Amino acid sequence: MYPYSFRRSLKHTVVVLFIVAVVFLVYYRDAWYLSSGDRAIAQMHLSMTEPSTHLWRPGDADYGGEPPPFNATIISLVRNEELDGMISSMRQLERSWNSKFNYPWTFFNDVPFTEEFKRRTQAETKAECRYELVPPEHWDVPDWIDPAVMDESIKKMNAKWVKHASQISYHQMCRWYSGFFYKHPALKDFKYYWRVEPNVKFFCDINYDVFRFMADHNKTYGFTINIYDDPNTLPSLWPETMAFLAEHPEYLSADNSLGWLTDSTARPDVTALAHGYSTCHFWSNFEIGDLDFWRSPAYEAYFAHLDRAGGFFYERWGDAPVHSVALGLFADNEKIHWFRDIGYQHSVFSNCPDTPNCHGCRANKLAPITLWLNKEDCRVNWFRQVCDSRRKNGNSGRYDDDGLCQHIHD
Repeated sequence: MYPYSFRRSLKHTVVVLFIVAVVFLVYYRDAWYLSSGDRAIAQMHLSMTEPSTHLWRPGDADYGGEPPPFNATIISLVRNEELDGMISSMRQLERSWNSKFNYPWTFFNDVPFTEEFKRRTQAETKAECRYELVPPEHWDVPDWIDPAVMDESIKKMNAKWVKHASQISYHQMCRWYSGFFYKHPALKDFKYYWRVEPNVKFFCDINYDVFRFMADHNKTYGFTINIYDDPNTLPSLWPETMAFLAEHPEYLSADNSLGWLTDSTARPDVTALAHGYSTCHFWSNFEIGDLDFWRSPAYEAYFAHLDRAGGFFYERWGDAPVHSVALGLFADNEKIHWFRDIGYQHSVFSNCPDTPNCHGCRANKLAPITLWLNKEDCRVNWFRQVCDSRRKNGNSGRYDDDGLCQHIHD
């Protein structure tokens, strides 16, 4: 039996070690639960608010105190049974932003909307709501897709645990957002759109007109979340893209984002499985975009090439990587904008600015305490691409100093 003094000393030592361990874990928590992008933002001391210069706000004298009549709309592809989730998303976006501007909502469905859906969604906003049917020719599986080949491909994807592989409607949704949503007659007179899905969250007060921002700064596309994709969903997307570029080199922008699209330093295994594509992509459940980009000859030709290749059904190409690859190749890098100040969450991933305008989210944290989720962050790759572009073009950024490139090194 150990003497009492020894046992008391041992207990004291254990308590001290426990306290030291807790302090160590708290102090060095960035090393084990933050993503690479979270750490980079912390190290850069990067402001997560947009500089106030040139942001149009309600009441500005330049516009007579009234929101400008801008040809833009909020869009959502949504099922009748997703009504409660859509109401939740609407309520948050109306409270944080659209109640100040009253841009119309345009809802799409492959079946008619119920009267309950129309009544309850319209009750959430003072803006006009429009309810549109997706034409069958934009939704149905095309006749050049071989059902037997598709069934066999789905079995192979299921064996690799590819999410939504056997859900045909998911394949149809990805194809529709990739190549048809902007062709719908309901959007023919609009230039800009903001995509919103059911059950997403908006955490921050947004006190400026994002569409006016896009126009004033000549932006093509805006995103919040930038992550890797599952390479098993798109093994042939990059080879097909390279085949398209070989036929149409004229579409490649001089200020492209190939570095971001082909980076193999962070996750070489993913890039290898995707045959040269990093799989970094803008998560398109949030996107603010210029419809004219999708209507351009470059994108229309690119989508037609991909569609005939069959990867929307023989594989599970998502609209997010398709949009992102096209933007990275055909759009100028400087025309793609990270809305760092818009707090947003879909599923487990979020963009949560560290500002007084945001409530209910963990600031500057991409994902919960799960190491494999935190590895999904592509923001550092994007920061590096942006800074490379700025150096190449002799441009320090949109503003005199937004802090983005001060601590980014090759």
